[in-house]
Amino acid sequence: MPRSVTLIRSAALSDVAEYAYAATAPADARLVFLAGACPLDEDGATVAVGDHAGQAARCVANMRTALAAAGATLEDVISTRVLVASTRQEDLVTAWTVVREAFGAHDVPSTLMGVTVLGYHDQLVEIEAVAAVLDD
Repeated sequence: MPRSVTLIRSAALSDVAEYAYAATAPADARLVFLAGACPLDEDGATVAVGDHAGQAARCVANMRTALAAAGATLEDVISTRVLVASTRQEDLVTAWTVVREAFGAHDVPSTLMGVTVLGYHDQLVEIEAVAAVLDD
């Protein structure tokens, strides 16, 4: 399946960020809007309680599953938003490191933000994403 996402970098912006600053998809791409991937197991229980990295890993796994159901992969993701329930920057970086490693060289535009609370008991991390797919 051809990839439709083009990552854009600008020499006029700092290269400190570990992601592209923008991304595009052609007009004929099918957009896939994912609900926030949560750190829930198959029974709906929150996993890795108290563990930002463990919850981020489960969020990525659940996101992969949702993408597959839509005929997409992580390489089709055009942007993400990573929400971390914490006031500590270290916790945000811990979750971000897991997400960053999962995406590898496909470093899509992303927003990392600390929030006060998320929707499920003991939930610390949630990842929203948009993907773009070119169907055959």
